Amino acid sequence: MTRRAWVLVVLGILIPGAAQMLAGNRRFGRFAVGTTFVLWALAVITTLLYFFARPTLVTIGTNFFALWVVQAIIVFFGLLWMVLAFDTLRLLRLARVAPSARAFVAGLVVLSLVVIGGGGAYGLKIAGTTRSAVDAVFSGGKIADPVNGRYNIMLLGGDAGPDRDGLRPDSISVVSVEAATGKATIIGIPRNLENVPFVAGSPMAAEYPHGYGTDNGCQVDVCLINSIYTEAEDITPKLYPHAVANGSRPGIEATRDAAEGTLGITIQYYVLIDMQGFSDLIDALGGVTIDSIGRYPIADSESLDANGNPPEGTRYITSGVQHMDGFTALWYARIRAGSNDYDRMQRQHQVEEAILQQFDPANLLSKFDVVAKAGTQVVSTDIPQGMLGYFVDLAGKSRVLPVNKLEIVPPLIDVAQPDFDYIHQLVAKQLVIPTAAPTN
Repeated sequence: MTRRAWVLVVLGILIPGAAQMLAGNRRFGRFAVGTTFVLWALAVITTLLYFFARPTLVTIGTNFFALWVVQAIIVFFGLLWMVLAFDTLRLLRLARVAPSARAFVAGLVVLSLVVIGGGGAYGLKIAGTTRSAVDAVFSGGKIADPVNGRYNIMLLGGDAGPDRDGLRPDSISVVSVEAATGKATIIGIPRNLENVPFVAGSPMAAEYPHGYGTDNGCQVDVCLINSIYTEAEDITPKLYPHAVANGSRPGIEATRDAAEGTLGITIQYYVLIDMQGFSDLIDALGGVTIDSIGRYPIADSESLDANGNPPEGTRYITSGVQHMDGFTALWYARIRAGSNDYDRMQRQHQVEEAILQQFDPANLLSKFDVVAKAGTQVVSTDIPQGMLGYFVDLAGKSRVLPVNKLEIVPPLIDVAQPDFDYIHQLVAKQLVIPTAAPTN
């Protein structure tokens, strides 16, 4: 009876339902074994997709209804496993098992129940968190094709501090990714760029045919590119009546039209990051390693004295390689004290590159619940759920390739009197995709 008990327990763990087929209700056992084989088949298919069709797997794994099905499967199999485990304990007839083995046999059943039940509960939580995060952040927008072999994504760092009249993009850049290779180029647009043209045919181009604020000024206090968001969002939202329905905002669409006109490219999607919550996201991922390009005080520019010195006792971000928490990384990316806008742009792109390269899928998975909750608070985008798998695959390729950078800043460009034809030439040259050399 002791050997029988060990056999039933081990078979029940390896092939749930096998113990019932041997010593219990065979009909129930056959159902459980068949269910187990189906689960194994799903596991094999998932593994194959991971190695050979990862974008498809991610697309399925981030689909709202697919995640609901995953949760239903976890609940069903979890309940089935509990019934099987308790029924196996009944079939063991512990009273007839050798006293020295009873505790070990029963303990193994309970341990397997705890391990599998705990794993199922964690999987259920992850699936639920993913479903909520994907539904909250990603839209059901249109799937776009690459333009000239590239996907161009406008990245905005939103700053809606108490001293601001509405939100203004604290940083504006475009990440251009080769659709075939994942090679990325970051184009930085200074927030104080003037006379910005809007892409032809856009609502703002009709309002400002010769550039933003060029003729009779604009409807906000300064006519810079980062003021466009505020004007379109708070003063003239009627220019973009369908923006919200399409997963965007009037301010975002106006800024996108300005970025397209400035760079001479088509921008398929946007990502807006709330800088106030940016530190939470970095903390959720365990911090970020940055090679600091200077020594900066953690202090507002307004707190400097007449000689440009911060208050006594101010903490400094030192130069050199260091691991920053979210608070420090946010200050590093935003600090103006002892700096200028163009150094600041360089630091912001450092942080963007570090996030791209350091936050690998394993890191995300291990802290997924916290990361997902932070992400829903700080990120908005019009990237549709159907594109997630493809972009995750592209991001994986981008991580192992060098990132090209183009900064539209002085002395290359005069931000007060920009030569936009020259900017278009610089961008076009930077984004040329090399053709493969002919083979004999």
